Amino acid sequence: MKHSTLARTVKLGISSLLLHKLRSLLTTLGVLFGTSSVIAMLAIGEGASEEAQEQIRQLGSRNVILRSVKPREDFATGGGQSVRVLSYGLTEQDLGRIAETFPSVARVVPVREIYEEVRFSDRMLNPRVMATLPVYRDVTGRVVSEGRFLSDQDEEGVANVCVLSYEAARYLFPVSSPIGEQIKIGADYYTVVGTTLDRLRQRSDLVGAGKSSAEVFIPLETGRKWYGSMQVKLRAGSREMEEVELHEIVVEVEDATQVEFVANACREMLKRNHKQSDYEIVVPLELLMRAEETKRIFNIVLGSIASISLLVGGIGIMNVMLATVTERTREIGIRRALGAKRHHIVSQFLVECVVLSVGGGLLGVALGLATPLVVEHFAQMRTIITPTAPILAFLISSGVGVLFGIYPAWRAATMDPVEALRHE
Repeated sequence: MKHSTLARTVKLGISSLLLHKLRSLLTTLGVLFGTSSVIAMLAIGEGASEEAQEQIRQLGSRNVILRSVKPREDFATGGGQSVRVLSYGLTEQDLGRIAETFPSVARVVPVREIYEEVRFSDRMLNPRVMATLPVYRDVTGRVVSEGRFLSDQDEEGVANVCVLSYEAARYLFPVSSPIGEQIKIGADYYTVVGTTLDRLRQRSDLVGAGKSSAEVFIPLETGRKWYGSMQVKLRAGSREMEEVELHEIVVEVEDATQVEFVANACREMLKRNHKQSDYEIVVPLELLMRAEETKRIFNIVLGSIASISLLVGGIGIMNVMLATVTERTREIGIRRALGAKRHHIVSQFLVECVVLSVGGGLLGVALGLATPLVVEHFAQMRTIITPTAPILAFLISSGVGVLFGIYPAWRAATMDPVEALRHE
């Protein structure tokens, strides 16, 4: 009996909405766009956050990265305006102190950057040429896609070999394999022995502003042999010489719980042994924790903004239902005179509100699931749709319909039947 009554009420509510199709459609659009915006904004925000966190993870959650930083101009020394000599940054002594003093350190990897152009045939590139040890691949999680990485034999033999990152290999060798080919780094030729898989482009605050994401790796001893610690940069009207022993030191910690301790110890050690602030310390684990907190706040903000659209849609539903109650005052009076109870009137109008909100919610979910795919295709931006986003958006949209339909339904049910019958 109750089931038939509910079915009849739903049928009556849908019939009433179909009498004004355009008005019902326009009312539903508010909920539709509100629901879809919640899903789309959360998907875009989740994708951007996950990409940022992935960039940080690639640096290694158990790593502490020390980098040389060029000091301010007042630290420049040298003979006159045309020649400047800058001596700064991390040293071999810093490397030895970290390796020998800190018990929680598993491996320490030095890196020197070479400021040289890389050429192959008529193609030229300005990548990060990095002279480092073979263990760099394991510490930083690099994956070799073709050939091999640097080996201990390359280091001991001071071999002129190199490994290209995906971007460098794709640019210099767009249609052929680079393995076995010779490229020119500065004035010297190097044989390509391997390539690494593509990595997400690091943020400027992690790798330094203005640097290419393409990388070329050569043995550390080869870099020392051919380039030494002094490098010359020619500029218009001047010559700038930089003396940097090590541009980067990657410290791998045995246990992730000891990362903060090692980072603080490195800060204290560098502070004591460096007269100027010519270094920086990057702790990926701290950045990752900060990024996760930012992601949480970001999702709350985006969800709140998108929920405003649902609120506006709910207000639209209430406005239309109040107008409907006024239009159907005489009908309500007739139903009450024929024996309809107040809960029958409430049920009828609530059903109409729920139909509008649920219908708009379902269409909104479909549109919300499609929008991130369109954004990802045309904007080349990563999006991630979590299972909870469409469910949450649909439940909120349905709740909005019930919440904003209560007052119009209550107003219709509390009408005086006699006054309602007199309404023209």
